[in-house]
Amino acid sequence: MSCPALPDGFDATDPDLLQSRVPYPEFAQLRQTAPVWWCPQRRGVTGFDDEGYWAVTRHADVKYVSTHPELFSSTTNTAIIRFNEHIQRDAIDAQRLIMLNMDPPEHSRVRQIVQRGFTPRAIRGLEEALRDRARKIVEEASAAAADGSFDFVTQVACELPLQAIAELIGVPQKDRAKIFDWSNKMIAYDDPEYAITAEVGSNAAMELIGYAMNLSAQRKECPAQDIVTQLVAAEGQGNLGSDEFGFFVLLLAVAGNETTRNAISHGMHAFLTHPEQWELYKATRPSTAAEEIVRWATPVVSFQRTATQDTELGGQKIKAGDRVGMFYSSANHDPEVFENPDVFDITRDPNPHLGFGGGGPHFCLGKSLAVMEIDLIFNALADALPDLRMAGEDPRRLRAAWLNGIKELRVSHG
Repeated sequence: MSCPALPDGFDATDPDLLQSRVPYPEFAQLRQTAPVWWCPQRRGVTGFDDEGYWAVTRHADVKYVSTHPELFSSTTNTAIIRFNEHIQRDAIDAQRLIMLNMDPPEHSRVRQIVQRGFTPRAIRGLEEALRDRARKIVEEASAAAADGSFDFVTQVACELPLQAIAELIGVPQKDRAKIFDWSNKMIAYDDPEYAITAEVGSNAAMELIGYAMNLSAQRKECPAQDIVTQLVAAEGQGNLGSDEFGFFVLLLAVAGNETTRNAISHGMHAFLTHPEQWELYKATRPSTAAEEIVRWATPVVSFQRTATQDTELGGQKIKAGDRVGMFYSSANHDPEVFENPDVFDITRDPNPHLGFGGGGPHFCLGKSLAVMEIDLIFNALADALPDLRMAGEDPRRLRAAWLNGIKELRVSHG
């Protein structure tokens, strides 16, 4: 294969780059010329004591890495591909307690327990409350914007994912804003606008874990008819310890809250910049829309694995200990898999996107909940705010190393 003609210093985990755009043209070059490409980095710039990683950009290769945990570990260096360069190694290692960063068999044990909260019956049990909440969110946004534009991210996209996670684990309404604030601080340390240091982010994580552990202790003492009781009340009998539950809630706050929020924000922007799709959605409400929104948005640009042994991928020899970045944003635009991948098409079917992961042990546990939230909020928007339009310039993006985040999207109606 020929060498890709990339800009000097190109790195798809550079937060300055992702603040401006997702590098789709560069991903296309890599898929064609070097689908498994060594990306050099200054030692320590990402928090890891190495000099780079392998960027994996083809759909098939991302799936292969995802489905072979015996070759590609989540635990060794965690799934997060880039930390702040000032992070200490023990802070990285502490994140191995989060399910996202576990390998089988420990991952299998924890996942088997927590999936009790994500059964079809459990998700259906949330639907009516979340439908009502989606309607109220949209009605309140409409009323607040009667005299002008409003920020879709804070007024609409943020709220339903937060309510869904809080509803799932029984967080009282009065405490739900805390979850939102803590999760924001945990992922915003790369964005100078928020003035969030790594220390503030770490403290927010500890506060969230502490809150969840207290909730766990309350349920052990006084069981209730909720998912927390199912997960923790019988510790030692196939249930979670208080600390394990704390780290599970930490994962939900980011994996369940931040990602769905960004999918909804990107989805609205896609509709407003593809008005024919918004008209089609309002008229037909296709069940395929939510999956296309997730493919188009791909809220998690990349996660990583670490090779456990010498192996080969996409024609490249990978050494034990090398980090391997799985670029879902690239895989979801792979023309070998998707016809017209750069077209936003809410009727796309089949749609084997990797927005919920590439399969294997870490396939997103909350997929059905996320799809339901996206369906509910866009149905509510189509009913109550069918004439939404852009108000101002392009959305303001989050400065982050692995999230495709939107901070602000100004819209208006009427």
